[in-house]
Amino acid sequence: MRHVRSAGLVCSVVLAAIGLSACSLTSTNDVSGSGGKAATATSAKDLGGMDALVAAAKKEGKLNAIALPRDWANYGEIIDTFEKKYGIKVDVENPDGSSQDEITAVTSRKGQERSPDVIDVGSAFAISAAQQNLLAPYRVSAFDQIPKTQKDAQARWYNDFGGYVSIGCDAARVKKCPETFGDLLDPQYKGQVALTGNPAKSASAFGAVYAAALANKGSFDDVKPGLDFFGRLKKSGNFNPVESSAATIQKGETPISITWDFLNAGYADQLRAKGVDWKVSVPADGLYAQYYSQAVVKWAPHPAAARLWQEFLYSSEGQNLWLKGYARPALMPSMQKAGTLDATFAAKLPKVPGNATVSFPTEAQIGKAKQAVAQGWSQAVTG
Repeated sequence: MRHVRSAGLVCSVVLAAIGLSACSLTSTNDVSGSGGKAATATSAKDLGGMDALVAAAKKEGKLNAIALPRDWANYGEIIDTFEKKYGIKVDVENPDGSSQDEITAVTSRKGQERSPDVIDVGSAFAISAAQQNLLAPYRVSAFDQIPKTQKDAQARWYNDFGGYVSIGCDAARVKKCPETFGDLLDPQYKGQVALTGNPAKSASAFGAVYAAALANKGSFDDVKPGLDFFGRLKKSGNFNPVESSAATIQKGETPISITWDFLNAGYADQLRAKGVDWKVSVPADGLYAQYYSQAVVKWAPHPAAARLWQEFLYSSEGQNLWLKGYARPALMPSMQKAGTLDATFAAKLPKVPGNATVSFPTEAQIGKAKQAVAQGWSQAVTG
């Protein structure tokens, strides 16, 4: 998905919608024996506990998700495991959509059975969705274990998994793979450097611009140097406008791709059997990490399934499945302390330069940067 999406880290995901009618949601909101309605539940306790939540979700039998590619952070296995565990069908609409596509689907389908139940979007998009009153407060059982800086105080969203901006490279097609943003300006990379979408819509591409800013004397308060960098990349002829994916990499259309390290690492596994030697580097000159964020849609047509999905994702099982997909789960610190983190998967994470520590932009800084990128991206790469 997500060729549009964004450790401590930050990132995002999209939801799906199915169905056709714009009927009322009351038929799916009643929870038998729960003493309340799933649509207004702010915790499993409100429904009578996890057993009651599971029963209600099974009765609904379906979850509308959007923009969840199966090869994105191991979502394929995560979806399959949830379906098998609870007997609930997960319908994923527009799997390669962006965070903005998710928000658009939510706002345009209010009150419809086609509305997404949940979203997984870049942090900037989650903050915006909360401000637009699109999200339902829900405290998953592990809410207190999520770091304070990784969640909304009102539990409207919380970070799920994240990664570092990285540079992926086809070693068979590129004589010397670039390892820094500075390297990418070398004339030898003419027409080779791609992103996973438009930074104004894609969290992963947005992260690439933020990282480029940090690599060029910018800051969390000043993303313009990142836009200027891609302007130079375009002017030099090195920028490739093709949206990078596993398919374009295999075809040789995007031999160099800037995106999250968990995506590039996943591509390396996926494409190895197809003869592609995909190398992954986390650039030391533009070290930037972010998380994606989970949220329940306020008018989710399957409110119990939406809440059970969150409980599953924030269980040790769900968190380790993201880790298996090279993504760093939000509960990673607490799971390490509790001994529930899968050490084998953790050892395979892409290496980060030196002993660098990572800081994260504030909500205000992300909002300002998002606006600047939305206004300046087109001019940067077409001017």
